[in-house]
Amino acid sequence: MDLALLRTFVTVHRAGSFTRAAALLGLSQPAVTSQIRTLERQLGRPLFLRQARGVTPTSIGNELAHKAAPHLDALVEITETGLDDESAARTLHLAGPPEFTAERALPALTELSGEGGQRFALRASFGNAEEVLEGLASGHHDLAISTVRPRGSLLTATPLCDEEHVLVAGAQWAEQIDTRGLHRKDASALEHLPVVEVHESLPLVSRYWASVFDARPTASGTVIVPDLRAVLACTAAGAGLAVLPRYLCTPALARGDVVAVYEPAVPPLRTYVLAVRTGTLAMPHVARAHDWLLGTGAAWS
Repeated sequence: MDLALLRTFVTVHRAGSFTRAAALLGLSQPAVTSQIRTLERQLGRPLFLRQARGVTPTSIGNELAHKAAPHLDALVEITETGLDDESAARTLHLAGPPEFTAERALPALTELSGEGGQRFALRASFGNAEEVLEGLASGHHDLAISTVRPRGSLLTATPLCDEEHVLVAGAQWAEQIDTRGLHRKDASALEHLPVVEVHESLPLVSRYWASVFDARPTASGTVIVPDLRAVLACTAAGAGLAVLPRYLCTPALARGDVVAVYEPAVPPLRTYVLAVRTGTLAMPHVARAHDWLLGTGAAWS
């Protein structure tokens, strides 16, 4: 059986779409369709059910993928391992949220790039969870950092670290807050404060209110800016209160630029995952970066 046909089949099985598989393989969609039809004729069985959006594997398709995929991944690993000495010429494409990627992931990978003389080129892209996972699935990135765990078999995700969220405000606002009610899950003392957030939907503030106060925030955003570093700067300048990752605001807390308004016994957490396309950890530079981030991330929680 032609290994190229099996490779195309496994890619379609993981991608769930001829179109997406074609992009990953660098082929046209008609070429992918033709290869799958050829394989189906050779086997005498349908491998996929065509649907309005993508394809669904038949039971025979699932069985073949289960048997063939590990061997194809092993062949890729054998081939790529032979190129490991040339990995200095490889480029690692990383995508993730701007603040976490800039403050944590990129410094860690820069350190790895110089580790033992095994350098590689690095390219980074910023985006929200949906954007970075879609880019990873489409083959634009090698690694993606996300707060959303991907679905399906095309992408594989591993927990990277937990991020603790802190309710902060500028000193002038913090002085006006009666925190006694906060311990009783009464957030009414915060209702008069302006809010600084990354989006009109107040994603971080809403998540904090639900977790800590079992309620929804009543205020609307006063300052909306799509970068948590800018949220911190505006909060320190007196724009209002905000919910921020502790790692990002720790220096500002130490300097007194912002004040932790409330410290609940169980702070809200958000989990980051590190995602790859299934099978690509056979590539040495991707595997090395993946393992390095997981090892480094263990100290970030």
